[in-house]
Amino acid sequence: MTSDVIAAYRVRRGRWTVEPMTAVLAPDAARAPHRRDVFAHLGPNWFATVMGTGIVANAAGVLPLRLPGLRPAATLVWALAAGLLVLLTVAWAVHLRRHRATALGHAADPVMAQFWGAPPMAAMTVGGGTLLLGQDWLGLHTAVVVDAVLWVAGTAGGLVTAVAIPYLMMTRHRSGPDAAFGGWLMPVVPPMVSAANGALLVPHLPAGQLRLDLLLAGYALFGMSLVATLIILPQLWARLVRHHAGPARLVPTLWIVLGPIGQSITAAHLLGVAATAVLPAPYSTGAQVFAVFYGVPAFGFAVLWLALAAAITVRAARSDEGLPFTLAWWSFVFPVGTLVTGTAGLATRSHAAGLTVLAVTLYLLLVVAWSTVAIRTLHGARHGDLLRTPRARHSRPQRV
Repeated sequence: MTSDVIAAYRVRRGRWTVEPMTAVLAPDAARAPHRRDVFAHLGPNWFATVMGTGIVANAAGVLPLRLPGLRPAATLVWALAAGLLVLLTVAWAVHLRRHRATALGHAADPVMAQFWGAPPMAAMTVGGGTLLLGQDWLGLHTAVVVDAVLWVAGTAGGLVTAVAIPYLMMTRHRSGPDAAFGGWLMPVVPPMVSAANGALLVPHLPAGQLRLDLLLAGYALFGMSLVATLIILPQLWARLVRHHAGPARLVPTLWIVLGPIGQSITAAHLLGVAATAVLPAPYSTGAQVFAVFYGVPAFGFAVLWLALAAAITVRAARSDEGLPFTLAWWSFVFPVGTLVTGTAGLATRSHAAGLTVLAVTLYLLLVVAWSTVAIRTLHGARHGDLLRTPRARHSRPQRV
């Protein structure tokens, strides 16, 4: 999830420019920053660590199989995700204050801009975990309030990214025929996360119009994200067929496709559950039917993409270039987590033993992926590898 260029934002005669950092910083500042200066190049992609950690906790909370000690362990992981969210929010505020040009430049960079979808999803993932798990420590009322605040903030931020980033791509960014990559989905996935987490809040609202409004808003957010995903996916498929996987550092982003698919299965299930007490017949029945007859075919495509992404990843790892570690490796975590929650929802709804086994198996793979990526991230952050100035790709400014 890193770009070779961290763009600097400047306004020149009403236009944005993207420049290598060496062009806009003092010569000394263009060198790799001191290890203690952890705020210099903090991009929105860092919030993927919160998303990935949070989904490990949330997925454990909805598994159709209850194991001794699983819920307390999941609650601890949720607390870790919540702490990471607070830490990164404070760190990014410092980054914005000290390095405003770099911070604003993230939106001008065609790669890094996509990951502005991560902070809203991070907030809502922690919020959902607060309601699913955190209530054991905080109490139900406090958990609902915290989740509601994070849901409102995340939904507002997600709606901004779902409009603003595609707008920048259409009007300012320059993209070649081989530019499509999994990260293009990041700005449009937050509304789907809003749909799923909003459904969790429906039963805690007063009966009547508020519940109905939130439920219908959830379905609207579901459609917003799903249609945008269906527009982007063919472009990504075409790029892979015509131009192949591209640089190894971007291969992990292929796994992001599982995010909107798995989250849509989860959202359809949770919205169906919420609709039972809100919508009259036959619409409440239709919501249950939709949850199954949308969820199962979508699950089938997710399995297809999982196999393709895994095969391409293995191929890249075995190549001469290998698979260099970057924050893009967090793409192995959150998207798989959404597939776990979606599969768990289908298993709970259908009572299918096969889906239960698949949900548990995918969760075990999720824990392995999260442990591996988290350890590598800690190592990279400790040694400064993930905090150095990215190499400039261009030698002169480019208009966007």
